[in-house]
Amino acid sequence: MRKVIMGNHSLSYGALLSRVQVISAYPITPQTQVVELLSEMCASGELKAKFINVESEHSAMAALIGASAAGARTFSATSAHGLTLMHELLHWAAGARLPIVLGNINRAMAPGWTIWADQTDSLSQRDTGWIQFYCSSNQEVLDTIIQAFKISEKVLLPSMIVLDAFFLSHTYEPVDIPDQVVVDEYLPPYKPKYVLDTKDPHTFGGITSPEYYYEIRYKMEMGMRESVEVIKQAGKEYGELFGREYGLIEDYRCEDAEIIFITSGTAASTAKVVVDELREEGKKVGNLKIRVFRPFPFKELRRIIEHAKKVAVIDRNISFGHHGIFAQEVKSALYNHSNIPVFGFVAGLGGRDINPQTIKEIYHITESNEYPSEKVFWIGVKK
Repeated sequence: MRKVIMGNHSLSYGALLSRVQVISAYPITPQTQVVELLSEMCASGELKAKFINVESEHSAMAALIGASAAGARTFSATSAHGLTLMHELLHWAAGARLPIVLGNINRAMAPGWTIWADQTDSLSQRDTGWIQFYCSSNQEVLDTIIQAFKISEKVLLPSMIVLDAFFLSHTYEPVDIPDQVVVDEYLPPYKPKYVLDTKDPHTFGGITSPEYYYEIRYKMEMGMRESVEVIKQAGKEYGELFGREYGLIEDYRCEDAEIIFITSGTAASTAKVVVDELREEGKKVGNLKIRVFRPFPFKELRRIIEHAKKVAVIDRNISFGHHGIFAQEVKSALYNHSNIPVFGFVAGLGGRDINPQTIKEIYHITESNEYPSEKVFWIGVKK
């Protein structure tokens, strides 16, 4: 069934189709519609799940940790300050190896007080042990929720599905809502090996001496590495059943490209339009969208850009005192493998538009310089 829905409701329908059993959330703009619709689905009986109202995002994640440890499939959604309020418990969920799935609507951090898009909230959580997906369409949001449960329940790590505030969260697009019977075939019920059960007691989350803590973290890293192939397989199986295959990256007209944009989120869609326009002018240019940020797609990225002369990374975020965060990661992926010049661009912070003119300006700076003349190019900044 095709339906015109907003990005936030793509998260809701993804959770519905995944047959989540426990939802806990606290409202925050621009996320609120996600859990509003889910609460209506629970109230009507359309979704047979327990909806837990809480007093903060910290409590929302705490409730899901308990529910997931008891064997339930769990979901929440948040944004910006709500996500950072969860920070302590994001570490706990990953360390406890709980396959919680969370939708995060990218919103810039205050001050100055804002509700508009910026990736710094979710990228600040990159070291918590969560798998991170960055989506560029409402269809991708819905499909990724379903895949995320399959992936997380396989590698026992939580997943975060990320979308841009307002550019996607409140934008309506036609979305194919898969048949529940087929989704059930793809995503069977969650049956964890170890659960909180008084009839079969185990110890969860107890104090851990130096004798074992180190190995617990090593196994988390092994789980994250395993997820690379699990994500690929889950995307392939999804494609066979639903006609839409997903991977860690998405490349567009990169085969002979001399300059490749590296993008994420909705900027990736705009970049594809610019690629087509520049190709009409005879420019050899392509776009590589990073869909999965954790685990980082090292091999896949190097394979696509190895023949390019330059890459231009567009970051809607900033790690103060360093670079845009995607630019940092791309440089680390190329270190010891390639000498391709990496141009880092920061654009669109706090919801400022990244439009075709923005990306064409980035292209012309990259084309006209042999190497980056600045550590970071701030596009459109009023100095």
